Amino acid sequence: MGLSIRDAFGKALVDLAKQDDRVVGLTADLTEATRMNYFAQEFPHRFFNFGVAEGNMMVAAAGMAAAGKIPFVSTFAVFASGRAWEPIRQSIGYPNLPVKIAATHAGLGAALEGAMHQMTEDIALMRALPNFAVICPADEIETAQSVEAAVEYAGPVYLRLGRETRPSVSPEGYRFRLGRGCLLRRGEDVLIVATGLMVHKALEAAQVLGQEGVSAGVINMASLKPLDEGLLVEEAARVKAVVTAEEHSVIGGLGAAVAQALLGKVQTRFAQVGMPDCYSESGDPELVREKFGLTSGEICRKARALLSGE
Repeated sequence: MGLSIRDAFGKALVDLAKQDDRVVGLTADLTEATRMNYFAQEFPHRFFNFGVAEGNMMVAAAGMAAAGKIPFVSTFAVFASGRAWEPIRQSIGYPNLPVKIAATHAGLGAALEGAMHQMTEDIALMRALPNFAVICPADEIETAQSVEAAVEYAGPVYLRLGRETRPSVSPEGYRFRLGRGCLLRRGEDVLIVATGLMVHKALEAAQVLGQEGVSAGVINMASLKPLDEGLLVEEAARVKAVVTAEEHSVIGGLGAAVAQALLGKVQTRFAQVGMPDCYSESGDPELVREKFGLTSGEICRKARALLSGE
């Protein structure tokens, strides 16, 4: 394994800022934890620490964007999309300003920090905001490319980032493009659509299913908004069933977006793997994921059930 997702973000932001002096960095008393410290060390005069004042930080970022800067705002996902949602909506989304929100520790990766630091509702919150693009990269390669894509996008962006190191899933020569999914493997029986850290679990599940004689396709859907509806419809029409996998609530996230995209276009059996409609618990992140069914085994189980007509 290489860099963690948050390290990949921090280093990519520094590389980008060397090429574009409009880029500025903001954080809320989490400089090192979000890996914004790389930016702060390299560009101390373009870095701003707002302390524990996330709402004020978002409004300040909006002002900087209105003045021609490209602000990257970084804090934990639970604070970025939760505590600061109203200032984001009013000051960034409504005027359509190019603020890039890099929310780390999304999903269950912050389980050791406590249940209240975990965030499994943020995709739903941010997808609902007009003008926002929502990106959830799966590995360090895609994370670095997502930072570049965020700058190229004229409006606001929500980058959903984990804290851990994940196995690389990006194929050789891969290039992330906003609004496009990546077909990692084509299947004839079931299609697994995954995002973020669940992509490598989807590939594990596809391999296990293949050994059982089930042909499983896998799509990495890092671009959650805009969504690649064309690819989804094309691949879903080839198979008998679709399973979505995400480290997010089953309400309002990837599964909901995929179901909405397929509605009225493809008739298929459908199931979701994700966080149930409940709050999480503190503990080792992988054990917490296992408890709530965010595993390759659960993807396999849902796929088998759909194909058998259960």
